[in-house]
Amino acid sequence: MRRKIQRSMIVVIAATILLTMGLMTFVVYRQNVGLMEEEIRQEASYVCAAIEASGSGYFEELAGLREGTRVTWIGADGDVLYDSARGQETMENHAGRPEVRSAFQKGEGQDIRRSDTVGQEMFYYAARLSDGSVLRVSRAMSSALGSALAILPAMAAVAVLMFLFAWRLSRRQVAKLIEPVNRLDLEHPLENDVYEELTPLLESMDKQNKEKEAIANMRKEFSANVSHELKTPLTSISGYAEIMMNGLVRPEDVRGFSERIYNEASRLIVLIEDIIRLSKLDEGGGEIEKEEVDLYELTREVCSRLSHKAEKHSVHVEVTGEPVTITGVRQVLSEMIYNICENAIKYNRPGGSVTVWVGNTLSGAKVIVTDTGIGIPEDQIERVFERFYRVDKSHSRETGGTGLGLSIVKHGALLHGATIHVDSKLGKGTRMELTF
Repeated sequence: MRRKIQRSMIVVIAATILLTMGLMTFVVYRQNVGLMEEEIRQEASYVCAAIEASGSGYFEELAGLREGTRVTWIGADGDVLYDSARGQETMENHAGRPEVRSAFQKGEGQDIRRSDTVGQEMFYYAARLSDGSVLRVSRAMSSALGSALAILPAMAAVAVLMFLFAWRLSRRQVAKLIEPVNRLDLEHPLENDVYEELTPLLESMDKQNKEKEAIANMRKEFSANVSHELKTPLTSISGYAEIMMNGLVRPEDVRGFSERIYNEASRLIVLIEDIIRLSKLDEGGGEIEKEEVDLYELTREVCSRLSHKAEKHSVHVEVTGEPVTITGVRQVLSEMIYNICENAIKYNRPGGSVTVWVGNTLSGAKVIVTDTGIGIPEDQIERVFERFYRVDKSHSRETGGTGLGLSIVKHGALLHGATIHVDSKLGKGTRMELTF
């Protein structure tokens, strides 16, 4: 970052210096051209006055002109009467020259063009005399350009000094700019008194830090809960097995103890499977690819698998609705619907009912599960999706609940971009909606 900022500053400074040199050269050149034009007009005025006073004899003793100045005397018919560059040599008629033509018509004229006589770009100024002839004075434009270019070495030396000074200054300035960034306290971003432009970044970092802290706390809590939940069935299994190992169980009670060990082991297996599912969902669903799934057909399959459990709890289950297809992970969708419907059965009353409706609505595909069960206290509705949270712990353990079912539903909903809405009244039942 330091190098990039310094490099950018150096590029800007170098470009500024070069642009300044170019502009100064142009300004000096234009000033020299203006001075040269003014000098030529003055010289032309001086020569015109001399010719008016002395006649053509003045050219025999032509003096007082600057070096490089060319003087041409042109007759009223355009013939060249005298030229300081060609002497008495015969020259072509000059009546058609722009500055001469303008002088004949308006009294004076000027032009800039390349001269075939001297082979240089020249500035011409012509003035008409009282006898109708024209005096023309000219000078090479290269003299003005040369004067402008003559200052380039000095300007280059100044530019080098400026560049070195700017380079040293930029290094120092960049160091000052970077220093507050290097001293940032990333653990407490909002406590830094630094540039205003960094405020959004620091706020984002603070938010991420809080999210990380929350995730870390959640993992600690999850680990503690997992340890506790695993320890309970293992302790029971170990206790029952120890009693049987020590021969303290009567032969007629062995079946009962074996059944308890089997139930605790089954509960342990279900718990481990739920933890594995939840871990996969935490990772975004793993490598499972999404496919087209008919929610109505899937819900009927799920409820069919739960029919034995519904019969055991004396709960009537009914599935209604219409076919509706979404793109999702079939296995995860199945587990979501299974857990919701299983809860509706387990936490119901003998002789109660569970109604499942599947279909398309204006807000999207929906699965609505309504039961006539024990309900959820209003202040606990938001907590039912927490891991290992149980509204009725004693009832949950009796029915083999792990406390992870609705957590799986929540993570499955996040994976599919779905929303969950729960309405419940204690003692009257619960309505749970999944909207995709």
